[in-house]
Amino acid sequence: MPSYDLSRARFRLSDEHVFVLVQVATGEPVPGELLAAREELRACGLIDENGQLAHVLLPLLDTVITPTVVISLEAAGRQGQLHHGLLIGQDHVISQQAWPGAGESEYASVEPKMLVWALADMVNLQQSGPGGGADGGRAAHPDTVIETRLGTVEAGLTALEGLSDAEALGSERAYIRKALAEDGVLGEAQAALLADLIAELRSSWRMTAAWRGRQEGQDGVEGRGFAVWDCGPLGYWHRELPAEPVAAGQVAKDSTMRLVRVEPKRVWDLIADLLPETGELRHV
Repeated sequence: MPSYDLSRARFRLSDEHVFVLVQVATGEPVPGELLAAREELRACGLIDENGQLAHVLLPLLDTVITPTVVISLEAAGRQGQLHHGLLIGQDHVISQQAWPGAGESEYASVEPKMLVWALADMVNLQQSGPGGGADGGRAAHPDTVIETRLGTVEAGLTALEGLSDAEALGSERAYIRKALAEDGVLGEAQAALLADLIAELRSSWRMTAAWRGRQEGQDGVEGRGFAVWDCGPLGYWHRELPAEPVAAGQVAKDSTMRLVRVEPKRVWDLIADLLPETGELRHV
């Protein structure tokens, strides 16, 4: 069921609820298959008996309907995939955060000056390091770069996903190493490091930004992005290759994958650099 918190200007809404709200706000009819979602919005007070939208929705809908910049965050972990986002409008900024196993996301207003903070919070960026001040695994693994085939990494991740809880207890690294052994180019030290990274992987995420811009004098959509592995006590690893944004069908199992160890400050800078400068935007 949808719900909202007036004290913090936040809402819990499913994709169907958002679609219905946009349809109502733009004067478009609500499809029959979404009438139940409209009734849920009416029941919680976001749509009144006359079909009018609650005033508290105006900043959210104004930003959702006409965003200036759209930032998407795709995060994958042991609980599956989650899709978060942040919409920058002319007057407001709205964040959208999903929850594992839930059909609704939380939408909330964000102070524009806190944009980078909000995005860093979405990926749980820790300034002191994921290990709470640990050395990021440098003592055990001094290497700072891993380069191999994308298919090799996928084999390691698939091996981890295929383990039951009983099998994974204390033996997951052995299963991962076995899967990685198929890559004859990957040396022993690199294979050991990659196996540890996969075993400690909290989440792998990619963040992309898109906006209306101009390229070679033509109007179009501009964008940029980057991807990171959060490997807990082994630190943050920037996925330099394949470089984001990656289009569908652009990479294959033989494509090169390069992971580079980075400090939390570097991840912060990558987030900040994702946002377009004023001169990059085409205002309508």
